Amino acid sequence: MAYVAVSGGEAAIQKSLELLRNELAATSQVSIAALTAALPELIDQIMGESSLYAPHLAALALKQGGGSVEEAVFLLRAYRSTLERPYVSRTVDTKTMHVTRRISAAFKDIPGGQLLGVTRDYSHRLLDASLNDRNSDAEICAATAVEQFSDSNDADRADDGADKDGADSADEPLGNTNGGNTGGRFSCVPFANPSGALLPKVSEYLVAQGLMEAPTPDETEPCDVTMEPLQFPAPRSARLQTLARGMTQAVLSLGYAAIRGFGPAHPTVGELRSGAVELLIDHPVHSGDDEEAYYLGAIAVTEVESLFETEKDEYDGCDESPHSLELDIGYGLVFGRGESKAIAMSVLDYCLVRGGTEFPTEDEEFVLYHVDGVEATGFISHLKLPHYVTFQSKLNSVRKTQPGEERSHASAL
Repeated sequence: MAYVAVSGGEAAIQKSLELLRNELAATSQVSIAALTAALPELIDQIMGESSLYAPHLAALALKQGGGSVEEAVFLLRAYRSTLERPYVSRTVDTKTMHVTRRISAAFKDIPGGQLLGVTRDYSHRLLDASLNDRNSDAEICAATAVEQFSDSNDADRADDGADKDGADSADEPLGNTNGGNTGGRFSCVPFANPSGALLPKVSEYLVAQGLMEAPTPDETEPCDVTMEPLQFPAPRSARLQTLARGMTQAVLSLGYAAIRGFGPAHPTVGELRSGAVELLIDHPVHSGDDEEAYYLGAIAVTEVESLFETEKDEYDGCDESPHSLELDIGYGLVFGRGESKAIAMSVLDYCLVRGGTEFPTEDEEFVLYHVDGVEATGFISHLKLPHYVTFQSKLNSVRKTQPGEERSHASAL
């Protein structure tokens, strides 16, 4: 086959862009508010993979990208790179989360009770034809959603052991030790915990029982992979941030692979909690004083602590077996309600903390480099660019290996 010079150049590119604008013209009928309200989990995914909590801008990027998540994430990351960073917030304490959903697969009764909240976990996966003609104007008010689910939210909490009277259960010896509230800061968050009480962590119960070690506070400055390149070995803060902003499907795929046998262990979800956490920044002069901190607002997050059974490194002589067992935690936290991603993230976090060479999911370079959606999309997309010279070299190499007659015939083409 002969090579033909490509003609058109800049004019052809302009025509291509014009066709794209015409194709996306139909999206002008869909408002940003409608996208934000109607597709909340998709907006959460775009914000998480972009490392920018901005629902309006995520919806705008989704609209501009014609529904392509990869394009929307690319657009939002590019926009994020232009923003100033005048402040860094305090470390978020998820113990003070204003919980909207909280479950545990490890215990039936947990301190504070299980709160089903909003979930598809118990729904039938059948198409609902009645949705065809609903909300034709696509304008959905969040206040309506709050009113619609408030009653069912209270019922879920009552039905699933959320009453504090159940604190004498064998699985919740600690009771609800945190009786504080959020001071009304999260009154705008839908599907909220009706009591407003702060719910203790399931891991606190396990620590109190001596079944796992209390986590050691990490006082090192967190690494920000958006400001400096990823280097190996990477600190845990860099690993967690990379997983949190990784392509959702890639994190799910590798997490699934780790559970199926390409990882060290099968986890149990100790606790999954979704809700709102507050963001605070220190006073520029009186830093460190809680009363002087500025409250910026609240963001919605989902946090997962998965439990793994591990062997202690050293034999303490107290047990009959040469190796005593304990529980360890894998951690995941994402924007919004990306529950599956948060669980998969916790699995990969444990794999990377454990390290080793037995499984590919323990190799941090393999995992962290290949979950980044923008990097993956960019590299795959570059294959569409002209590769005439390199492919000509490949053709010449192939021709040299052909029998004489075929080689002569190919050279004549």
